[in-house]
Amino acid sequence: MKVLVSDNISSKGVEILKKAGLNVDVKTGLKPEELKSVIGEYHALVVRSATKVTADVIDAAKNLKVIGRAGSGLDNIDKASASKRGIVVMNTPGGNTITTAEHTIAMMFAVARKIPQANASMAKGQWEKKKFMGIELFNKTLGVIGLGNIGGEVAKRAQGLGMNVIAYDPFLSEEKAKKMGVRKMEIAELIKQADFITIHTPLTAETKNLINTKTIKTMKDGVYIINCARGGIVNEKDIYDALESGKVAGVALDVFEKEPPENNPLVGHEKVVCTPHLGASTQEAQENVAIAIAEQIADYLVHGTIRNAVNFPSIPADQVAVLQPYITLSEKIGSFASQIFDGGITEVTLEYRGDASELNISPVTIAALKGLLTPILEETVNFVNAPFIAKERGIEVKETKSTDAGDYQSAITMRIKSPKKALSVTGTLFSRRDPRIVKIDDFTVEIVPEGSMLFMYNNDKPGVIGNIGMLLGKNNINIARMHFGREKAGGTAISVVNIDSPVKDKTLEEIKNLPNILDVKVINL
Repeated sequence: MKVLVSDNISSKGVEILKKAGLNVDVKTGLKPEELKSVIGEYHALVVRSATKVTADVIDAAKNLKVIGRAGSGLDNIDKASASKRGIVVMNTPGGNTITTAEHTIAMMFAVARKIPQANASMAKGQWEKKKFMGIELFNKTLGVIGLGNIGGEVAKRAQGLGMNVIAYDPFLSEEKAKKMGVRKMEIAELIKQADFITIHTPLTAETKNLINTKTIKTMKDGVYIINCARGGIVNEKDIYDALESGKVAGVALDVFEKEPPENNPLVGHEKVVCTPHLGASTQEAQENVAIAIAEQIADYLVHGTIRNAVNFPSIPADQVAVLQPYITLSEKIGSFASQIFDGGITEVTLEYRGDASELNISPVTIAALKGLLTPILEETVNFVNAPFIAKERGIEVKETKSTDAGDYQSAITMRIKSPKKALSVTGTLFSRRDPRIVKIDDFTVEIVPEGSMLFMYNNDKPGVIGNIGMLLGKNNINIARMHFGREKAGGTAISVVNIDSPVKDKTLEEIKNLPNILDVKVINL
């Protein structure tokens, strides 16, 4: 078995691979065409963030069995193409948790006390005590958006500094929040109350431009904003304007919409502290993730053991053919449900009916939980830790079976509850392999769950479909499929539109303002 290491990782990781009896080549800095020309001879590929594992690279990887990311982020790997080829994609969730949390705290201190600016001033031989007057963190309110592994560690450290911690996380239960000593609240309220706001969510359709002119207006005057998560969550133009007006007192950024940033007015701004995506850049973290990914790849290639895979569960080889279509279906049901549901989830029930009731349902349930949690937590969720994350967040998981599948040979229903609302999504397999979502609450539909979609609640009135089609056409967005369902004629309906290209924020606002549109969400599967 041959392993290609195409990015710089700790030598300890390379040694682990060699000791496992694997042939290891370290070739860093390969251009895309160079990587394509050599990847065909390798069984495993180890990357960090520099190597882009595109569909073209995967097509050329005739012998590739596993891609390992020494870190958590997977933006540089085409997971869908890898899954279609049966290539396992692994990462090392948690390996960067402490170092990113520490960097966040360091950035918060730096922006509050103007440390980089004062250092630069002294380097010029100046002594400007009054100019660099700062503020204390003690007794200030820290708003944490996203209380996952990193956000939780930030909250813990902030409490040690005497800060009052409030948090928004749709998957955080009240009970878990109390145990952590934080006050859970809706994001709109958090933004109003916080003196400091720190972001720890993935970049999704829901979080893109989360911090913008509209949300900034509701913040306290003199608020401080820290982003060590993903570029694009903070709208850089809007935050610049808020700094210039004085509404925002300071900003600390480790990530940017374009990296490295070019001609970005925030870089070098007197109220901004910037670092070049250093959240995970400590010796300890890089060594930890290198060792972890090397051990995982060695275990898989030598023993067939899958750990921390984001696209495959651990199931016996003789059950793969039967279970894989149901695993795909349940993960899509979970992801779809998560993206249309608003609120903190407290309970999840998986109902297996018909042929599905005779399965080994454990990996299918895990796939559903992974699908449910991934849109919010993204790269930290895999087929190993999904049940533990659900339990940690106070989500009760139940399973039921029935031999009666109604109109279908088999069906899987996910029912999710929060203290204030509930949602059910049912899926089935067409031709035993093709996943379909066939019911959402009381709406009967037939949705192909793939790609980008617009999901809308609307009044069942004439002209709705035409208006949507005309608006998308005007914005050069091609419609691949359209699906509809309604409770009764003239009542509430749902419309699901599969589209071939992303919807810009401006277009999404235009859709929301169309007549008879009640709500619209962007779904990515």
